Amino acid sequence: MGAERAEAAGAQNGPGTAAERVATGILENPVVGMAPWIAFSLLVGPGRFELAVGLALAVSVALVVFGRLVRHGASWKILELSDLVFFTAMTLIGLAAGPGTLRWLETYAGEVSNIALTVIAFGSMAVRTPFTLQYARERVDPSRWHTPAFVRANYAITGAWGLAFLAAAVAGAYGDLVLRNPNNIWTGWIIQILAIVAALRFTAWYPEVVRARARRAAGAPDAGPEPGTASLLLPLAGLLVPIGIAVLVFDAAWWLGTALIVAGVLVTKALRKRDPTGIRTKGTA
Repeated sequence: MGAERAEAAGAQNGPGTAAERVATGILENPVVGMAPWIAFSLLVGPGRFELAVGLALAVSVALVVFGRLVRHGASWKILELSDLVFFTAMTLIGLAAGPGTLRWLETYAGEVSNIALTVIAFGSMAVRTPFTLQYARERVDPSRWHTPAFVRANYAITGAWGLAFLAAAVAGAYGDLVLRNPNNIWTGWIIQILAIVAALRFTAWYPEVVRARARRAAGAPDAGPEPGTASLLLPLAGLLVPIGIAVLVFDAAWWLGTALIVAGVLVTKALRKRDPTGIRTKGTA
């Protein structure tokens, strides 16, 4: 993750063994730090609060402990601290809650967690430390930490995650408050999953764009074109087919499910006519 990964040996002071390097690479990805939030927001619901918050807290603690074992002397991160504080507090509240409060938590805790993560994302940007920046700095040489491209990329990626969780919060709130159906397939699942997948895809795609632009600006002979929007959108288009199948199975709108499947096939085919950088291949219109 981050705008620029180390491209030369010595840019990262990781552990020696291959297994340790893999473990360190995983822990240096902010998506891993968001795993407790993602699991909680998608799992919580009527009758599932204790399971959701228990799993989220267990994952939060495991990530912190594992991170300290693998990365000796690693600094604490905004996301790690937020994981522990939020899910510890939610666990304690759940243990002390009466039946009425527990029902409220089962209904609205997903929105509360999404709003909390939205605040963390935009709050970290407001204090000029976007939370992805702390992870990205562990992957690049310190000489790059304050370069404009590196900093801007992390603002963009952190902002993408903030928008994704804001969209999930709004969708969940609409399902709970307007539709009165926390398990609505659209507001409770499809929209929230799409928002997270879109942020995941942007997290993988945008750093490649930044690196391609940097190579081109430096006049590198093998710079090549930067990844285009086709490579960004292709995984999202591919999701239209399983979404259409889910709508056919769980929703009465068979026509919408069929339309989504057809659209997914056609859009995916159109995007695949472009090369991995989004440039149309020879012979295409």
